[in-house]
Amino acid sequence: MFDAPTTSDRERKQLLRAILTDVIVTIDRESAQHHAQLRIVWEGGAATEHTVSLPRTGSHTRCTDQDTIALVRRLAEHYPDKQIAAILARQGRRTGTGNAFTAHRVAGLRAYHQIPAGPVRPAPQDGEVVTIAQAASELGVSTATVHRWLREGFITGEQITPGAPWQIRLTPELRERVREHAPDGWLPLTDAAQVLGVARQTVLHKVQRGELAAVYVHRGKRNGLRIQVTRDQVGLFQNTDRED
Repeated sequence: MFDAPTTSDRERKQLLRAILTDVIVTIDRESAQHHAQLRIVWEGGAATEHTVSLPRTGSHTRCTDQDTIALVRRLAEHYPDKQIAAILARQGRRTGTGNAFTAHRVAGLRAYHQIPAGPVRPAPQDGEVVTIAQAASELGVSTATVHRWLREGFITGEQITPGAPWQIRLTPELRERVREHAPDGWLPLTDAAQVLGVARQTVLHKVQRGELAAVYVHRGKRNGLRIQVTRDQVGLFQNTDRED
């Protein structure tokens, strides 16, 4: 009856008055919790209690959450407002009024919270930070190859937040690791694993940790990783990190 479409607001108020005896609200303004205790006394003497959060002084309930504001502050160091809005949309974030983020709304949020636009940190001296597409173009490989390198640990990258573009530092050392020809005696991944007596994934882990030197040959039909295996390494890694 209470939720029936034929019941008016006035009738709902009359129903509540008929079943409620008293409502007591206690606010502790000295507490840092900013909560109010709500005690409802029903007809018949039963009582229920609830805790209700209160807005802080100087704030309102339709503001963007602090986690999103902090994320925008970090993203603004690297990306324009349009790209920030796309990242926030992929994460399902909304403005304080429940709207989807757009470049205009991101700009408004930055202005209100005095968040600078564009990169504010000086360019690094040890290599240019590029996207996956830029890295692929510079190194002469496909974007799929760069994604595989990230998964395998052949190269490292940074993703500020889920949904944000990967950032790869294109250093001279990284350029040197991508070649047309491998040094003499360096072995393909499968051969290196057989010689060392370990699994392929173990070899990749060793490369990732810098325990084995590796280059990527990107020319011809025999492209792929080449691993340096020296005489003193043979048998050294056997029975360590073995994967069945």
